[in-house]
Amino acid sequence: MKHDLLRIQNRLSSSKPHTRKRGTVRIETEKPLSSPPVFVVDDDASIRRALTRLIKSAGYRVNTFASAREFLDSGCHNDGPGCLVLDVRMPGLSGLDLQREMQNANLLLPIVFMTGYGDIPMSVKAMKAGAVDFLPKPVKDIDLLRAIEQAVARSVHDRAERDELKDIQRRVEKLTPREREVMALVVRGLLNKQIAFDLGTVEKTIKVHRARVMKKMQVGSLAELVRVAEKVGIPPKNEQ
Repeated sequence: MKHDLLRIQNRLSSSKPHTRKRGTVRIETEKPLSSPPVFVVDDDASIRRALTRLIKSAGYRVNTFASAREFLDSGCHNDGPGCLVLDVRMPGLSGLDLQREMQNANLLLPIVFMTGYGDIPMSVKAMKAGAVDFLPKPVKDIDLLRAIEQAVARSVHDRAERDELKDIQRRVEKLTPREREVMALVVRGLLNKQIAFDLGTVEKTIKVHRARVMKKMQVGSLAELVRVAEKVGIPPKNEQ
């Protein structure tokens, strides 16, 4: 009987998600297979190997690159949400140079900087440009994993926001010029008869246009229409 209980306990404990402890902090190491990747860019091969082991142990997929240029040329940063762990000082393109190039290309990939030569002005510059964190080498495991978790969460959120914006813009493109005019006036709070007067038509026609706008924009209420319109700047703030 005692042996049977032990077997059951072992089976139950083996089915629980594996975790790692760093001090008093508990870090989950079991991530979904679709977990966003972490890209590591550092010119030191030993650091790349060490970071790969650490980050993989937390359940993330890891891709490593020996230079900023190699990372840019790979094109993998366009595949979806993710996080970039980036050394500041490297031959050729530096980490800060890469951050600037990514901003110019509108690449939404949060960056966690690492450096053994950082100073306050450098860290302030990186953070103002949108970096998630700026960590001194040697980086503490728990600090890096926390920063990566924060960066991945931001990346998922930013990607969802951008995808939603693109979807709304596609809906707007389906509207006729007249429907866009009606939509702009509707979200400003005008009544159908007021819109009809402004556009030189009759209220019945405006009701038809308004119904088509609601259908094409895939919304079920005025509040929803106002929300999606604001996302794409309809109407412009100077016209509100």
